[in-house]
Formats: sequence, C-alpha cells, structure tokens
Amino acid sequence: MTVALTSIKISTDFDSGNIQVLDAHDAYQLLLAIKPDTCSAHYQWFHFKAEGMHVGHTHTFRLSNAGQSSYPNAWSGYNAVASYDHINWFRVPSRFDGEILHISLETREKHAWVAYFEPYSRERHDWLIEQAVNRAGTQLLATGKSVEGRDIQLLRRGKGGEGRRNIWIIAQQHPGEHMAEWFMEGIIERLQQDGDAELKKLLKVADLYLVPNMNPDGAFHGHLRTNAMGQDLNRAWQSASQENSPEVLFVQQQMEKYGVDLFLDIHGDEEIPYVFTAGCEGNPGYTPRIEALEKHFRSHLSGLTRDFQTTYGYTRDLPGEANMTLACNAVGDKYDCLSLTLEMPFKDNDDAPNPHTGWSGKRSMQLGKDVLSTVADIVDELR
Repeated sequence: MTVALTSIKISTDFDSGNIQVLDAHDAYQLLLAIKPDTCSAHYQWFHFKAEGMHVGHTHTFRLSNAGQSSYPNAWSGYNAVASYDHINWFRVPSRFDGEILHISLETREKHAWVAYFEPYSRERHDWLIEQAVNRAGTQLLATGKSVEGRDIQLLRRGKGGEGRRNIWIIAQQHPGEHMAEWFMEGIIERLQQDGDAELKKLLKVADLYLVPNMNPDGAFHGHLRTNAMGQDLNRAWQSASQENSPEVLFVQQQMEKYGVDLFLDIHGDEEIPYVFTAGCEGNPGYTPRIEALEKHFRSHLSGLTRDFQTTYGYTRDLPGEANMTLACNAVGDKYDCLSLTLEMPFKDNDDAPNPHTGWSGKRSMQLGKDVLSTVADIVDELR
C-alpha cells in the first residue's frame, strides 16, 4: 500500500549542491531539474538531499532536463549514487527515457543524499592539504587564487635542484569531475607510506608538483565544466587571464618557474565506461620520442591494474590537428615532454564492474597510487 506523504524536503544548500525543484506534489515521483553552470549553458552535475521520505518505500527523482544536458548520451547505462551518511555511497537504479532521468531509491532511512558521482567536499580538500603537508612530506610551495578568492594550492614533494625531473599532476579542471580529487588523495596517501621501494626510486631523482583542485569555485557551486566566470579551464591554456581564468594562469606561471618533464591532467569522462589516457599525437612538435614514452606509460599501467586499458578512448587527433587550448597539448608542446590526460568513468569500468559502487572514490584513489608506480618506472626515460 502506498502511504501518502504531506511533504518532502529537497535541499542543496551545501558544498557542490545542485538541483531545482519543479514539482514535489507527489512525494514518490518528484520532478526536478539540474541547474546550469554560472555564466554557462553547461550542466550535468547534480547533488541534493531528500528529507522526510517514507522508509521501505521507493521514491523516484525525475531529472526533467537530462535529455538536454551537456552529454545526454552519458545517461545510457548510468546509475546515480546515493548515501545515507554522506560517506558511504552506493549505486541506485536509474533509467533514461530519452528526455528524463528516473532515479529510484528504496529508502532505508528518512533522508538520503543523491549525486551524479561521489562528491569531494571542500572540507575534505582542506583536510587533504593538511595531510599532505603534515604527513606526506610535501610543502605548500605556492598558493593561487580562484576568481572568487578560494585557494589553489601547489604542493611539492622534493626540494628542487639542478638535474631533477619535474613531475606535474593537476586535477579537477572540470569541477564536476570529483573522481579527480579522489585520485589525488590516493597519491597523497601513498606518499605517507614508509618503506615504499618504488616511491623511493622515484623521489631520488624527481620532484612531484601536485595541484589537487584546479577549480574550487566551480566545485563549490555544483558546476559541471566551468569556473565562476563560465570559463572552461581546459580550454584556456592559450588565453589564460587574471580576469577569466586566474586558476590556469597561476599554474602556468609556476610551471615556467620550475619546469615540466611529465604532465598528467586528471579528469572524468561522462560517456565512456573505461579508464584511459589521451596524448599529444596531434601536436605540431610530436616526435617518436614522445610517442614511445606514451606507449611505455600505457603499457606499464595496463599491466599493473585491470582498471586501465588502451582499447577504448577518444579518437586520435590527426598530425598537426590538436586542440592547443587543452592543458595536455599546450604543456606537452611548450615543454616537449610526456603529457597525458587521464580519464576515469562516471559510470563503471566495464572491464572490472562493481554493481554496488560502480566507479568510485576508493577506486580512483587506488588508481592514483598505481599511477605513481608507472611514473617511477618511466622517470629515467623522460629526458
């Protein structure tokens, strides 16, 4: 028997919250809409809390504008995530009818959070920076400011110096891609381990430069792609400015100061249910040396973990036809270095599916740790 509810509350007044209530008259079939990024038409990320639900019954949240989102094909084969404590997240049945995404939750508690992917909060980000500085041996080398004045921290493990390799890893240029900062947490967690032979080998010859979150404004506001000015940061690497993209400008200035020998830009892909990398094959300065380094990186990582593969990914650029506004291409060309975009899925990894969690924060963290092993293996060949 269906029990009538007098009210149900949907809230988004928290870090990365995003949803609009259109019709909550039927508490078991709520009609919602995803709000676009500020100053931008992009939208896909959602994150909301539902309170006053009836335990043991199914509530369906209908995202009415899913069919017009930035990546409508992403909803095919996708299941949203939910949590009763905002810590442990699980997948819930989701159905896309071509226009509306129907998210169904058979409730065990009166309240729950529902999101596009397991969110990484600013509170946890602050904790991560503290862990990095106090437990992982990194120093807070420099701090930039976002459009709205939030800190963008550059961490370094190592003291610099002549002849050392400079390894750069940045994350969450696209703010809705929260798996990217979970990846960075995995790196920082591994840096806290003593007796790690691979890590010792790497740190003997290289310094790690880490930017855990490139787009704190967009992440806080629940954006998918852009910063507070509506700028896609991963399309700003040829035109960065203090007004529209100070986040990119800050990192570019630091790169010029310290140099780059390997660059990894960490992302999430809405549509492709695999982990993969995109390289610089379309760059005007692409050489057999860079090609060999890309192959080495991919071969080693795919041999190390089932979560990485080389069959599926983006269509390769033709020679000389790269989009040079992307970080990967811009940095690879400027520094003549191995430069890769690493993508993780919003859905699941079809090579190693987990129906309960899909791709998750925990799996992103493990991938970050595994990537450090590949970086250690390739470091001596970078120059």
